[in-house]
Order: sequence, then C-alpha cells, then structure tokens
Amino acid sequence: MPRTVTLVLVDPAGRLLGALPPYEVPTPWWPEAADVVAGAPVEGTVLRLLTSELPRQPGGAVTYLAEAAGPVPVPLVPVAADLAPHPLRAPWAQPGGPAASLAWATAQLDRLDRPTTRVTQQRTWNLSAIWRLDGPGGTTWLKQVPGFFRHEAAVLRRLAAVAPGRTPTLLADDGDGRMLLDHVPGEDRYGADLAERQAIAADHHALQVRAAPAVAELVAAGVPDLRGDALAAWIRSALAPHAAAAVLDGLEARLAEVARCGLPDTLVHGDLHPGNVRGDGERRVVIDWGDSFVGHPAFDILELTLGLDSASASALVEAWSARWRGSAPGCAPERAAELLRPVAWLRLAAVYATFLAGIEPSERVYHVADVPECLERAAAERSRSPCNHRPGVAHF
Repeated sequence: MPRTVTLVLVDPAGRLLGALPPYEVPTPWWPEAADVVAGAPVEGTVLRLLTSELPRQPGGAVTYLAEAAGPVPVPLVPVAADLAPHPLRAPWAQPGGPAASLAWATAQLDRLDRPTTRVTQQRTWNLSAIWRLDGPGGTTWLKQVPGFFRHEAAVLRRLAAVAPGRTPTLLADDGDGRMLLDHVPGEDRYGADLAERQAIAADHHALQVRAAPAVAELVAAGVPDLRGDALAAWIRSALAPHAAAAVLDGLEARLAEVARCGLPDTLVHGDLHPGNVRGDGERRVVIDWGDSFVGHPAFDILELTLGLDSASASALVEAWSARWRGSAPGCAPERAAELLRPVAWLRLAAVYATFLAGIEPSERVYHVADVPECLERAAAERSRSPCNHRPGVAHF
C-alpha cells in the first residue's frame, strides 16, 4: 500500500512557503523519509508528520512539514499550517535541527578521518531521526533519539567491552541523544524462522550473562532500573492516565513470585524482535537499544516468541530455560516466563504510554492505539495463565 505524500514547505528560518502537489511513494511506513525526499521536485528535509488520513500506518494520505534547502523552482499551493512551537517537539523536527545534527556528525567524522561526501535522510518520527552518511571511509549512520532513549549510547559503550561484536560500534555521541554508528553489514532479520530465533536467543543469553555483573554501572549511567518493585511502580505511574487499574490488580504479588524463581537481573533489550537483529551469514548484531533497561531476562525471550506458532514458541522458551538453569543453578525459568507473560504486555503498554506523554499531539497517531491493544493482550494472558491459581498471585 503506497503513501500519498503532501509536503508543506518552510524555509530555513521557519517561514511558511506553501505546499507541493501530492505525490505517491512506494514505502508505506510513515517514518521512512528516503523515498519522500527522493520523490519531491525540490531539495529538502522532512521535519515531522502534520496529518494522516488513516488512524494508523501504513499507507494512506499523509502530510509532512519539510524544510526547503534553497529557492523553490516549482509553483506551490497556498496552505494554512500551525507552525507554533511546542515544548515536546524533537530538535530534529524543527527548521535548522537536522542541519545542526549533520554539522555535528560531519565534524566528528572529519576528526576520525572519515569525511562525508553524501548524506541521505532515512527516517524521521517521534522516536528517532536517522541519516546515512557515505564517504571514502565507508558508511556511517547518524541516529538522534529523544531523552527517554538517551541511555542507548551508554549501553553500546558497555556492551562493546563485555560482548564485542554483538552490537553496533559507537563512533561518537554528544551525551544528548546524537550518536554516530558504524555500518553493520547484512539485513534486518524480519521473518526469521525458529532455527534463526534459537540462534539469536543463544547469542543474547551469552550477552545477558556477561552484562549481569554490570547492572549497577548501567543504572548509574542512566539505564532505567526496572527491577522488582521499581517495575511495578513505573508501570502504574505510566498507565495512570489510561484507566488500567483493573488489569494492574495483583501486579506486585506476581512480581514477588517472579523474584522467587531465582533468575538474575541483567540488561534487557526491551524490543528483541528479529527486525532488530542484523545478519550477514557470518554474524548477528542486535541493534536499537533505546528500549533497554535493567530487569528480568524473560522479557526478551517472550518478545522473541511473538509471531511463532505455539509449538515453536514453547520450543524457544524451553531452550532459553535450559540455558538459564545452566547459568543460574536452582532457578525456575519456565515458571518465571509464565508469570511474566501478562506483565510483558503491561510493560509494553507503559512504554507506549510514555511515548504518548513525551511527544507533541500531531505525532501521537503513531502510538495512540497501542496502549489499549497492549492492555487487552495483558488481560487475555492473565485470564489464561495457570499461575493465577497459585498462592500469592490470586488477583493477577
């Protein structure tokens, strides 16, 4: 399903110029900017989403604000647009923001003797802005993220020490959400089958075992601490505006049962689906650590089972459990995973609620349906969980 794109143009000072006629681009996903820029009859940079025809992506008619790079040689359609500042607007979503980030990135690459000869805007939305920078020294990626993902750079630095080669190489960061990442060869592994997911899970287990002794250091570096009661408190706080009290009943009791299962807290990726793994046939690299936190390792294996049939999902959890029994003798990983199934959906609902609370209104369409959907999944998992009939978790 293609997108029909309208670009509302402003100049570098933010003055409204008008709109280009609508045109189609082949990629349906709203944050993807490369085809939008390539298909426009003028040079420019996509700043942010203004409106969408559909209540959620993909496809449909979408309107973006874009910054023209210079004089516009084509006729523009007069248009009204609200360009007022907003306190939650991302720095890359306003005129001059992308240019400032690219200036920082190219200066860093010059320092590294990797000059840039070509830049391509790849993605922009409330969760990130991503640019590809090419030059004689190869390809580099500029990634800029909001404050609630700022700890990603600290995670990459720590993992480079304890699990080299398993994460992207961080070349530079500014401490405020900008990162320069070396190119990772291969393809994102969307659609990975059970065998590949088993390999991903085995890699990730080794990484989590190595990261477990560093949790205090990670928390001190700003990685969210969602261990035990802190997880329950964070979920309740994030979901307070979303009428979730009924599905939260008994959460603390269930997490106390999880703690008795004896698995160590460690670094959790937080979004470990196959699309966040790049592979080239020789190695696998886990990307996009912005959702990471310190907490229970079962959250990642539960995420990795999504999209599998029940037999395959069970096989993945069984192999994960066997590895943890070897790494933490006496633990009960199967029970921990079963207890956390509904909590995993509550955590995701809280993640999306945090996104909604931290972005300006025009981009809330990206996530507004996610909170109620995750709460429904949490309620469904809770109702079918055999753990509801065990002592200490009767209400959840």
